[in-house]
Amino acid sequence: MAPPVPIRWWALTSALVLFFLVSPSIAIYCDEDDCYDLLGVSQTANSSEIKKAYYKLSLKHHPDKNPDPESKKLFVKIANAYEILKDEATREQYDYAIAHPEEVFYNTARYYHAYYGHKTDPRAVLVGLLLVLSGFQYLNQWTRYNQAIAMVKKTPAYRNKLKALEFERSGGVTNKKKNNKQMNKIPEEDLSKELELQIKGAEKPSIWELIGVRLVLLPYTIGKLLLWHGRWYWRYNVKKAPYAWEDASYLTQKSLRVPHDSWMSIDEPSKEDLVHKRLWEKSNLESYLAEMRKESKRRR
Repeated sequence: MAPPVPIRWWALTSALVLFFLVSPSIAIYCDEDDCYDLLGVSQTANSSEIKKAYYKLSLKHHPDKNPDPESKKLFVKIANAYEILKDEATREQYDYAIAHPEEVFYNTARYYHAYYGHKTDPRAVLVGLLLVLSGFQYLNQWTRYNQAIAMVKKTPAYRNKLKALEFERSGGVTNKKKNNKQMNKIPEEDLSKELELQIKGAEKPSIWELIGVRLVLLPYTIGKLLLWHGRWYWRYNVKKAPYAWEDASYLTQKSLRVPHDSWMSIDEPSKEDLVHKRLWEKSNLESYLAEMRKESKRRR
């Protein structure tokens, strides 16, 4: 019984693929020719003999010396064979392919790695990758920022701030007939530019926050951090100096595990009160947290 048609086509396709892959494991180097035969040397020839044979043949078949089109094609093949055999690494790979023609995929992978790998500077690849990633990051930040701004502008709070700013700029004179929908779009855009819209989680994009820029500035950042720690250790651990206000504020924020943005939003009297409690000391922090828990229970 004959096999189904799809199976016969699959078998034929597989045979063709195997034929083109297996047949010339070495053909990727010098096509259907043998690189040693093209130069007229044996496989045991040394680098000096290979170089001498190449120069002799190149003078004979160079297009400037021999205008014959066939001679020009042969010159190209000779030059390619010499490029492969003059390098110890590619010659070793070629010899291995001759000895192991059945290892098609391995031989092919080694050839293309040797041919293209040395032509690609890893530094250029790294720079290109960083540029692409930074570009995507910047576009993503701008998209998030614009979406957040568009949402904020639809809120009543924003409209009220815009009205108040319009009232202030007009000297207290407003047209009562105008409502939000009738507000002139051009003045609205001008006024909205004066409003500082700080949206947590969707800050305005900055090139200093990009991956590529941060990586370039990493040595500077590490150096600055080490210098800061060194000064801190010398001032407060060696000289035993009292904490400056900024440093005491930093220790308080760190002890309470308060994010920087949240800490900056606390009013100054509250900050001063927290700093004076010296919460970076474990006993003071435990007492303060216990008081907060009691206060929370009492309010419930």
